[in-house]
Amino acid sequence: MFDRIRFVRGLSLILAVGLSVGGALVGARAQREEGAQQQQQQPQQPTPRPTPARVDDTTTLDDDEIERVDTSLTNVIFTAVDKNKRFVINLKQEDIRVLEDGVPQQIFTFQPQTDLPLTLALVIDTSISQERTLPEEKAAARAFVDAVMRPSKDEVAVLSFTGDSTLEQGLTGSPVRVRSAIERVEFVPPSGGYVGGGVVVGTPPISGDNQATAGSTAIWDAVYATCHEVMTESSDKTRRAVVLLTDGEDTSSTLKLDEAVQEALKTDTLVFAIGIGDSFRFSGVDEGSLRKITERTGGRAYFPRSEEDLRNAFAQIQRELREQFLVAYAPTNKRRDGSYRKLQIEVINPDLRKQNVKLNYRQGYFAKSDTAPAPRRRR
Repeated sequence: MFDRIRFVRGLSLILAVGLSVGGALVGARAQREEGAQQQQQQPQQPTPRPTPARVDDTTTLDDDEIERVDTSLTNVIFTAVDKNKRFVINLKQEDIRVLEDGVPQQIFTFQPQTDLPLTLALVIDTSISQERTLPEEKAAARAFVDAVMRPSKDEVAVLSFTGDSTLEQGLTGSPVRVRSAIERVEFVPPSGGYVGGGVVVGTPPISGDNQATAGSTAIWDAVYATCHEVMTESSDKTRRAVVLLTDGEDTSSTLKLDEAVQEALKTDTLVFAIGIGDSFRFSGVDEGSLRKITERTGGRAYFPRSEEDLRNAFAQIQRELREQFLVAYAPTNKRRDGSYRKLQIEVINPDLRKQNVKLNYRQGYFAKSDTAPAPRRRR
């Protein structure tokens, strides 16, 4: 195309300035035509057309692709229960409205989430207050894993903690490994002359940090570490949850409850708590703290009074993780400043309001930041 245009312009110039200059242009044209003929003799390779990227709920992406995908949508998972604590599974988009910082938002996606892959962490308190209850906790946890875990889809990690946290089993899709890790979890007696029953005789040794932390309980440190170190190793295409078994009596955390909540929100992790402890020899269960961390992250707290209650609590958590709804919206606040945004999902259907339907969801999230570090790759 460019050769033809230049040839026409050259021909006009020939008519204007004479045959001598025209001869030079004709020679140049002949050289160009010769080059064009040589180029035509070579096979032309078709230019590949790029395939447009498509991301939706059915697309399977590898970890590198997931890290590169950037979306402006905010996703919120929630559950709905009526006044009799029965799950509501026939909810529709027009039954609710979503507000961010008090501003109504336009919903782009609303759908049930019953088959989403799960990433779970069992975080088990092994401090002195759990000595009597730990065997029942372990038995219920094993039954929970057998009921909820699908080897082809779900991953589970097991952690124990006193003043320090121990990763008994990293994320795995093997139920056998998870059960073995639960079996390895043991009560950690405090340092010194521990004779059982919560009684310590004599003065514990003062050398070594492990001696000082063995008899303490650092719940918020354990939740933070689980979210920060374990949940960040999971895929973005999964539902993350911590199941915390403890009495809620934190005695030695270096972090505050609010910091544990913030890390759970940043990693999009629900926290469920089973408040269980020895109320005969210790102060019982701190229900207020456990309710606070679970409600703010979108989970729920349970306070069993018997082995049957304990099994029922795990069964209820299983349903909470399966019978969920996903709502997605594009925030009207477009600033990428890493700020905290308060969430509200309200029931607006009059009939459902009469049934006193309650929604359970995380109470806020942290916006993306242009200066935030790149997400960690799953190993």
